[in-house]
Amino acid sequence: MSDQILAQRKRGLEESFFAEHNRELLERLRQKVDSENRRESLTQTSGIQNESVVEELVGLGLGSETLAALGLVPLLRVAWADGAVQEGERAALLEAAAKAGVDPGSDAFELFEGWLTQRPSEELFEAWRDYVGALGEACSEDSRLALKAEVLGRAETVARSAGGLLGIGSIAGGEKTVLDELADAFSD
Repeated sequence: MSDQILAQRKRGLEESFFAEHNRELLERLRQKVDSENRRESLTQTSGIQNESVVEELVGLGLGSETLAALGLVPLLRVAWADGAVQEGERAALLEAAAKAGVDPGSDAFELFEGWLTQRPSEELFEAWRDYVGALGEACSEDSRLALKAEVLGRAETVARSAGGLLGIGSIAGGEKTVLDELADAFSD
């Protein structure tokens, strides 16, 4: 009888161990599949084939739904050039987000809103530079130039929305420097 009880407890202990082990394996498998799905989705959405750039974007927690928000990074860079987002810049950024399809209530919008209140890290801008570089490799010269014109045009709109030092519509020195950095990102 005690052999049966001992055998049952042994089996229960083994099942408990393997159940916990299986849960851990399943969780790791889910995380791996989720990460692979995000990489694949980003690759399809963006057209970027450079695995290290895609991996960097995934590592930053960006999915295809936040790719539109990533397109707003240069605008944020301009808005934060003087150390704070001015009210006019905020309005211009929210308008740009709406035009980019970043809808209130979406994950991308929440991410973007966070960037409006807390300056994004330098790593985010570097990821954007890598993204632009990879896009430059993946698309034609005409497409790259069109993208450059669009991004710089939107960034200049944000820069002008703050008014600058000389009044409405002017661009302050720090914002001009950032606009030059953005243009350089398309030249690399």
